[in-house]
Amino acid sequence: MPFNPNLMTIRPNKDPRTGQDALTEILLGLRLDGVEYGRCVMREPWAVAFPAKREASFHFVAQGSCWMHTATKGWLQLNPGDAVLLPHGTAHVMASSPDLPAVEIDSLARKAVSENLYLVSGAGPQDAAAEQVLFCGAMRFNLDPLHPLLAMMPEAMRAADLGQRDPAVHAMLEAMEREVALDRIGACGILARLADVLAASIIRAWVECACSDASGWIAAVRCPQIGRVLAAIHRQPERDWSVSELAGVMGASRSSFIDKFSSAVGETPAKYVAKVKMFQARHWIARDGMRVATVANRLGYDSEASFSRAFKRVIGHPPSEARVAG
Repeated sequence: MPFNPNLMTIRPNKDPRTGQDALTEILLGLRLDGVEYGRCVMREPWAVAFPAKREASFHFVAQGSCWMHTATKGWLQLNPGDAVLLPHGTAHVMASSPDLPAVEIDSLARKAVSENLYLVSGAGPQDAAAEQVLFCGAMRFNLDPLHPLLAMMPEAMRAADLGQRDPAVHAMLEAMEREVALDRIGACGILARLADVLAASIIRAWVECACSDASGWIAAVRCPQIGRVLAAIHRQPERDWSVSELAGVMGASRSSFIDKFSSAVGETPAKYVAKVKMFQARHWIARDGMRVATVANRLGYDSEASFSRAFKRVIGHPPSEARVAG
């Protein structure tokens, strides 16, 4: 998504009850369960293919310019200081210039520093004058990849000139480099937390710079009323939200709320709430080992059978299979 310096920065719209803007509320709900981090030094000409994966991917261009290609977006030029987050782990190519034959990332020389930490070098002649330095990572959000909050995110979220927009990014990357180089006890945990903040910084910068015709996540966050509703839903996924209650959170009539929510999010409030509840249920069952009957009761269902039907309608399989999949 190209950066347009003429666009106005989105100013936070704080909820008077919490003192936080909707974006802050939503980002506070996103955490990383794991991270793989690498510092890649590439010599022109080079092109590297990153396969599709369940984890989200991110790249930060620390030195030099490069290009990124995805099947749906084509080629996108990245400049020094730019960052890009691929929330869905989409297959992509990073290259010094478009249309070069790409080699798989796993084929390059890789020096393992410790578990999930590595240094990569390769591609291009050893005496090449120009080098590009990338910080690359893979991360798992604490939400299901098909969770509606992640589903609203686009294929790629580019934060143009993130290094200048947010000076703390360089400090974070330097800290990540130190953790890699020193290989101290607890490095993986510290890197995961730093990547947490880095991902949130990319998302925030993308929101601030996004184009005016964006939909889904950006449209919802740009509308303070819808943002408050989303934050409320994700803050209390187990609550039996009615359309009238959500309209009250927004401060609008029932019909007006339904129209605005459906237009911004892409589906009705009832359907969105049902998805959030069932993905939360799957998390409780698969990750926390909670019994199906307990989950059904926690979500306010009269019986385990009625919950199981609702779960299968949204997720596509019965709750019992969620435990196996988890």
